[in-house]
Amino acid sequence: MTKADIVECIYERVGFSKKESADLVETVFDIIKDTLAEGEKVKISGFGNFVVREKNARKGRNPQTGEEIRLAARRVLTFKPSLVLKNVLNDEFDGSAPAEASGSSGQ
Repeated sequence: MTKADIVECIYERVGFSKKESADLVETVFDIIKDTLAEGEKVKISGFGNFVVREKNARKGRNPQTGEEIRLAARRVLTFKPSLVLKNVLNDEFDGSAPAEASGSSGQ
């Protein structure tokens, strides 16, 4: 799904104009980006948490040459889905995929 798809869904479901829908989506994303840039966590109830983590500088290795290199400190974004989202994602598999996996591993 793209940003344009989200705008289209808001246009169809809420009834805003396409411009209003696009402005709304852009505003929400800007707020999330600004909050994360400040190092704050973004928690969306029923969806999950976006967290900025600090990674220290460390030694690394070029996999092609084996040469040791220095990796700079950086910030990374992590996402942890909520239990509600996990359940929604796994509902379609209830009764089919887990049963097949456990049945085949027991034989």
